[in-house]
Amino acid sequence: MSTIKDVARLAGVGVATASRALSGKGSVSGAALARVQAAAHDLDYRPSSIARALTLQQSGAVGVYVPMLDGYFYSGIVSTIDRVLRGAGRHMVAANGCGGGSARQQALDGIEFLLGCDCDALLVACNSVTDKDLVDLLKRSPRTAVINRHVPGADESCFSVDHRSSGRLVAQALLARGHRTIATIRGPRDAPDNHARMKGFTEELARNGVVVRPVHSQDAGFDQISGDAAMRRLLMNRSAGAEPFTAVFAANDLMAMAAVSRIVQSGLAVPDDISVIGYDDADFAAYTSPPLTTVRTPANDVAANACRHVLNLSYDLALPVSRDFQPEVIWRQSVTDGPHPPIECLP
Repeated sequence: MSTIKDVARLAGVGVATASRALSGKGSVSGAALARVQAAAHDLDYRPSSIARALTLQQSGAVGVYVPMLDGYFYSGIVSTIDRVLRGAGRHMVAANGCGGGSARQQALDGIEFLLGCDCDALLVACNSVTDKDLVDLLKRSPRTAVINRHVPGADESCFSVDHRSSGRLVAQALLARGHRTIATIRGPRDAPDNHARMKGFTEELARNGVVVRPVHSQDAGFDQISGDAAMRRLLMNRSAGAEPFTAVFAANDLMAMAAVSRIVQSGLAVPDDISVIGYDDADFAAYTSPPLTTVRTPANDVAANACRHVLNLSYDLALPVSRDFQPEVIWRQSVTDGPHPPIECLP
C-alpha cells in the first residue's frame, strides 16, 4: 500500500507539500498540485483514515445507537441516518443492545462502545435509558442528539414528534366518527413515547366525557405477537359480557395489524363490527386487509433533522434543520362510523 512519502517521492516534492496538495489545506503551486495528483493516481494512493483523524482530530464517523436493527421503526431510522451521512461524506458506526443485562444496561453498554470508537457525534434512539442517563451523556458528549423523546432541560438536543398531541389526534378522529366505547392496546408502560401518546389519547377522551374502562385496556409490547394476545384478551372480555367496544386504538401499526387479523379470525368484521386505528403509518399500513387507518408520525424526518443537527455541530456545516414535525390522521378503510353522534373536538 502506497504512503504519502511514496507520492511525494514520485511527484518530486516534499512530504509537507504532498500533504497540502491532497488535503486542500495550504498553498501549493499549480504545477506541484498537478504532479501530486498524478502521482497519487498512478500509485492508487488512499489516505490513511487514522492519520487523517489524528491530523484533523476527527474520525469522520457518527455513532448511532438503537436497541435493535430490525423492525420497521428502528430500521427506518438507521436507513435515514445512513442516507444523510452518505450525502455529507461521513460514515456511520451503529451499535445495538447485546448481552444478558437489563435493556437499560445493554443500551448503556452500546453507547459506551460508541464513545470508545471516538465518533465525532452520537445519535441515540432508545426508550430504556433514563432521562438522567441521557443528561449525563450530553455532558460527556455535547455533540449528541436524542431521537423520538424529549429530555427535560435538553430541548436543543432532542428531536421528536409531540406524541401527546398525536394521541389527542387519535381520540379526536374516533370521536368525530361516532365512537364512544373504545378499547386500547397500549405499548410498554416504561416507553416514554407510548406513555405520552396514551396520555394525550385518554386526556382528550376525558375532555369530551369518554373514559376507557379497565376491561377495555390491554398492555402489549409494540410487536405482532403481543398485539395479537392483547386483542384475544379484549375479545374474551367482550364474549364474557363486557360492554361491546366499537373501536380499538393500537399504539403502533404492528399491533394494529395483529388486532385486525385476530378480529377477523374470531368471525367479526373490520370495520363493520370493530374499527381499528393504528399509529406511525408504517409502509405496510396501506396494504393490510382492510387498509389501516393510522396516525402518521414522521419518524424518518425526525431522524434526518437530528442527523443534520449533529453534522452542523461536528463539521461546521450549515445544513437545514427543522424541529416542526406535524402528525396527521391517514384515513383508510379500517375505521367506519360508530353508533353515536360525532363529537367535533375543540382545539
